[in-house]
Amino acid sequence: MVIRRFSSSLYRQSALYFGPQIRARMSTSVDQIFAKLDSTQVALMEEICILINENDQVIGSETKKNTHLLENINKGMLHRAFSAFLFNSEGKLLLQQRATEKITFPDHWTNTCCSHPLHFAEELDERDAIGVKRAAQRKLDQELGIEPGQIPLDAFHYITRIHYLAPNVPYDGVFGEHEIDYILFIQRDVTFKANPNEAKDARYVNEEELRSLLNSADTDGVLITPWFRLICDRFLFTWWRHLTNLQSIEDHSTIHRMVGS
Repeated sequence: MVIRRFSSSLYRQSALYFGPQIRARMSTSVDQIFAKLDSTQVALMEEICILINENDQVIGSETKKNTHLLENINKGMLHRAFSAFLFNSEGKLLLQQRATEKITFPDHWTNTCCSHPLHFAEELDERDAIGVKRAAQRKLDQELGIEPGQIPLDAFHYITRIHYLAPNVPYDGVFGEHEIDYILFIQRDVTFKANPNEAKDARYVNEEELRSLLNSADTDGVLITPWFRLICDRFLFTWWRHLTNLQSIEDHSTIHRMVGS
């Protein structure tokens, strides 16, 4: 699949890109959808995400709402994200089920935490992916009540990056994901208390339990986020076997292209 390149001016001026009539129709449609959604989640859509090109170079900023609109995604808008995988000392992985209130992929099971670094200095810092790690620490606290002291920044391992695109489920023709996703592993014993506006459930699984969940998901009507499914199908079970030697699987030079997968 050919990924088109777009000038940074499009990203910086995305609010001005469409003609007034088209922008008015888009705004009305999204506003009508937002009026029916959870107010806390709608407010979070005003967070400022990091716009990047397909080589993960920063080219601007945009609201979370605009970065997740299919109108913009279909024109190439791409943002930076992370997927954190937290394992306990027994080697079990903590999963979460996204809250029903979530605007994208509600009720889906996924890895421990999936979100975005924001466009401010601390989370833009690219040295050893420290900005992304700060974002992961912040969101693990917000979503699962895991306090930063339990998950120090130096305990996170940046593994690699994936590039993927997916429309929202249930499909609404409005929202989707198009991200370069930093994969972060951390192994710590933590206490957690899920924020019900973010996660409706969370539980630890071993490899066998996760394979069973994935294999029976369609039959059982269990929803799995597309990025988590891609990571599981391509990488996770190999990576899992290297928890005691994560440096051996780190690949910071590759962006794994999974667009169209």
